[in-house]
Amino acid sequence: MYAITWDVFASKGFETAWSEVGDSLLRARGRAVGTLPEPYWISYELETAEDFVTRRLRVTAETGAGTRTLDLRHDGHGRWTANGEPLPAVGGALDCDLGLCPLTNTMPVLRHRLHRAPGEREFLMAWVSVPDLAVRPSRQTYTHLGPGRVRFTSGDFRSDLAFDEEGYVVDYPSLATRLTTP
Repeated sequence: MYAITWDVFASKGFETAWSEVGDSLLRARGRAVGTLPEPYWISYELETAEDFVTRRLRVTAETGAGTRTLDLRHDGHGRWTANGEPLPAVGGALDCDLGLCPLTNTMPVLRHRLHRAPGEREFLMAWVSVPDLAVRPSRQTYTHLGPGRVRFTSGDFRSDLAFDEEGYVVDYPSLATRLTTP
């Protein structure tokens, strides 16, 4: 199990994730605290099925307005639910992307070895905004730039990310940088 902490400057906060990778599966739990867009605490648990495809993301967000929870599930056939309600807008997506969370960039990168091998892949993600936990579709493209370097684009946003050998974000300009080594 790896313990990784990031300085998440996009939220003026920090995140720590405890993660296990093995046999094309990922399991993680994490906690984050931030002050942007408003002060919040986040706790999450993530589990994938084979080939690093998201199976479930459970998130609790606490703000001054109260506590919200999200139980985001993928059935393995492209269908998603949020707290038991169908989410047809993200149908066909393989992964979740928890906003302001560098850990969730790991799944598509590992699945296609984009931190190690040439290639470019476009994905539809079930993107979860923080701290309101709304789920929206997000088109994202990951492009291998060289060993440990991957370009991330979504709409007009673009950033060149650095990954370690295990597929975890080391540096995500404009979002976060890792403080600890697994």
